[in-house]
Amino acid sequence: MALRHELARRRRALVANLIQGGWRRVQQAGVVTAESAAGRRFAVFGAGSLMAFPTGAVYGERWIEVGDECMIAEMVTLCAGMAPGHDLGPDPVLRVGDRCVIGRGSHIVAHHSIEIGADVFTGPYVYITDQNHSYADVEVPVGRQWPVNSSVRIGAGAWLGTGAIVLPGSVIGRNAVVGAGAVVRGKVPDYAVVGGVPAKVLREYVPGAGWAAPAG
Repeated sequence: MALRHELARRRRALVANLIQGGWRRVQQAGVVTAESAAGRRFAVFGAGSLMAFPTGAVYGERWIEVGDECMIAEMVTLCAGMAPGHDLGPDPVLRVGDRCVIGRGSHIVAHHSIEIGADVFTGPYVYITDQNHSYADVEVPVGRQWPVNSSVRIGAGAWLGTGAIVLPGSVIGRNAVVGAGAVVRGKVPDYAVVGGVPAKVLREYVPGAGWAAPAG
């Protein structure tokens, strides 16, 4: 009996090792790089950048630029347009700067213009979009109303915490910090820390004076 149990345990361990080893090989083979066929579909996919496998939804690559030495984690959605095949014109609508890190499960959904500066880091499950449904007619279901676009810009060196949401029209300053779970709509100053729903300035660096809480 003990021998049977030991043989069964070894078989389970062997199967687990084979599955795990096979999955690691699939992950390595599925990484998107500048040299891969998937990377060449992008308008630009920079040298030294990688997008881990499995990816989230990725389409409209022709309108997406990814800078050099970026690290994009597993299950990240990068898309341009409402659906695959949507013609967005001659210019890219999503630009990710050099040396950015995009956390696992994040969604960056562009239709008009999203610009992410160099050295921007995000935690996991961050959502960034430049489009939302309008609410012009109260008699029509919101999901059926024509969406409205408004550009998004995230300054170089910014940090977006886990689960942060960046809505259309947002401008996030240089080296700003967006707290976990915050919802940003509007302007975040350079060198500021914001948090909450909606996001508000919690503290801000003032040249010559150092860190200060907002007045009032």
